[in-house]
Amino acid sequence: MKLSRFIIVKLTLFLIIGICLGFYRPIPFLWSALSSSILLCLLFLLYWINLSRFKPSIGFGMVAVLLTVSIGILSVHVHNQKLQSTHYSHIKAPVKQITFKISDVLKSNTYYDKYKVEILKINGLPVTGTSLLNVQRDSLQKVLDIDDIYITTNAFKDILPPLNPNQFNYKSYLERQYIYHQITTTRKHLFHLPSEPSTLSGLAHRINTFVNSKLKTYPFGTDELAVINALLLGQRQDISETLYSNYTKAGAVHILAISGLHVGILLLILNYILSPLERLPYGRGLKTILVIILMWCFAILTGLSPSVSRATLMFTLVAISLNWNRPNNTFNTVAISAFLLLLWNPMLLFDVGFQLSYLAVLSIVALQPKLNRLWFPKYKLVNLLWNTLTVTVAAQVGVLPLSIYYFHQFPGLFFLSNLIIIPFLGFILGFGILILLMVTLGILPNVMAILFNKIIGFMNTIIQWIASQDQFIYSAISIKLNTVIVLYVLIIGFIYVLFTPKYKSIVITLIACIILQCTLLYNRVAINTTEWILFHKTRETILTHRIDRQLDIFTATDSTLSLQSYPLKDYAISKGIETAQTKPLKAVYSIKNKNILIVDSLGAYNVRSFNPYYVLLSNSPQINLIRLIDSLRPKEIIADGSNYKSYIARWEQTCKNKKIPFYQTGKKGAYIFK
Repeated sequence: MKLSRFIIVKLTLFLIIGICLGFYRPIPFLWSALSSSILLCLLFLLYWINLSRFKPSIGFGMVAVLLTVSIGILSVHVHNQKLQSTHYSHIKAPVKQITFKISDVLKSNTYYDKYKVEILKINGLPVTGTSLLNVQRDSLQKVLDIDDIYITTNAFKDILPPLNPNQFNYKSYLERQYIYHQITTTRKHLFHLPSEPSTLSGLAHRINTFVNSKLKTYPFGTDELAVINALLLGQRQDISETLYSNYTKAGAVHILAISGLHVGILLLILNYILSPLERLPYGRGLKTILVIILMWCFAILTGLSPSVSRATLMFTLVAISLNWNRPNNTFNTVAISAFLLLLWNPMLLFDVGFQLSYLAVLSIVALQPKLNRLWFPKYKLVNLLWNTLTVTVAAQVGVLPLSIYYFHQFPGLFFLSNLIIIPFLGFILGFGILILLMVTLGILPNVMAILFNKIIGFMNTIIQWIASQDQFIYSAISIKLNTVIVLYVLIIGFIYVLFTPKYKSIVITLIACIILQCTLLYNRVAINTTEWILFHKTRETILTHRIDRQLDIFTATDSTLSLQSYPLKDYAISKGIETAQTKPLKAVYSIKNKNILIVDSLGAYNVRSFNPYYVLLSNSPQINLIRLIDSLRPKEIIADGSNYKSYIARWEQTCKNKKIPFYQTGKKGAYIFK
């Protein structure tokens, strides 16, 4: 079977190309809209001309491809509210009052409850757009509900980029969701307005919250309840860091995130339970409708999160294909769901969950049947375990390069945890849904709650034991995007060589091996340079000097600073640092033939020694900066995170008056010496 024969698969790939072009190489909206219109008219013209032909012409196919790419480019523009004249960012007057509606509840942090909000009005004028809302946490107040409308007088604030190299870029992450600003406030600065009729998302959130509150009245343990909430309700905010880390190290973290695995198992359960309906007239159609309705009821129960919604959409198409005897090509089914989702929201393409989910499904569909044919066990239990192992291996092969690229680790015992848990996950999921129904109706006996609590507790114990085998956990792995692409080419080549050993597949695989070696060599040479960086960290001065894969860390406040601590961890992983040494911070360094003078809390410096190019102010020295500038004549003043903010503000104004560049790491991020 060749994927290229399936039209919807090809169209989805070209739509992805168009989205990437629209995102990374912005094309004016007018040009993309005009080109889409012209290509659409041309396509209809060619279709009418070739109507009597058995096979469409090559020109028809080429125009269809170009139209799909153009639609991908156009969709990026259409969904970007910032390009609309009604977007709140185009308001020129000072913002005095913001009216917004809660559209999604996000994961809270230690200090703030976080929400995604839809901006309705600015100073009473109707506008459009979305923003991030941070509300200071208050244990006496419940979280805000979806669809609630509020007014605040707090203004918009910019979302800051990461302050240190190679850290997660939360600003870019939000921009891919068309969120460009945030509002930070407290509950007393929010004025509640009468809400409009609830949306489907708001209804789903209320049902989810109600069931969650009912669960808390039963004798579930803390960790067990957290897993139940994650497994059945899609709520992961109560999972402790230790428990989440255990599931991650065991390679079973996907169990805690409701996705295609859970919805697929639910589809199998519903197909089995409702199979007697097929004996009735039109029973197959009735069964399909009921299966789809019940799957979407489960999606609503989980709060209609994006991951559940896209998984339910995909398995809705699978259910139709299975029960209506349509030609069951799963590649087409997966491609159709991806095509529809990307048209609805093109930025899903850059969502990690979306990428991993579809790669896992495609890998299972392509590889698992081939692995299954390697052995045919005689006994049902052995056959079940073998099927579980092949599914797990196939999914892991599909997501492995991308998982390492994003998460920098590989759980070596992933097959063991999945082999133990996945065969029983259907029972756990089915039993759990029964528990939720009985909890909602208020008829759940305590003995059933205790039994389910024991089952979840036993699963947590198994995961904890597997996660404790540190020798099988490979962490701090760093690969570049070019390596990821070559690895996927190599994996596809190996699969073809293994199951269809032909001359062409062997040649492609060997070429991919050579390209991979060249890519790794290039990435290593690119990293092997000398680099000086002043990192930003509150109350500390951290100056580093990297020579290839060796890092010298100069600090005056923490001699125990390591590569596993903030802010060095992400940088060390990205650069492949192998050894590091912490050294005391000196007063003078020569960086790329430019001297830097560090003036610390003592405020001592020698005006006759030399004229430094840089002056780094560290640990809030009580100095007369005007006198220092006049005597040393530096070319640039730098202030890091170890200084008081009031001192930094005063120094910045002084440098502005003296017309000398001033760099503050708290605003501009780590200073990389060029």
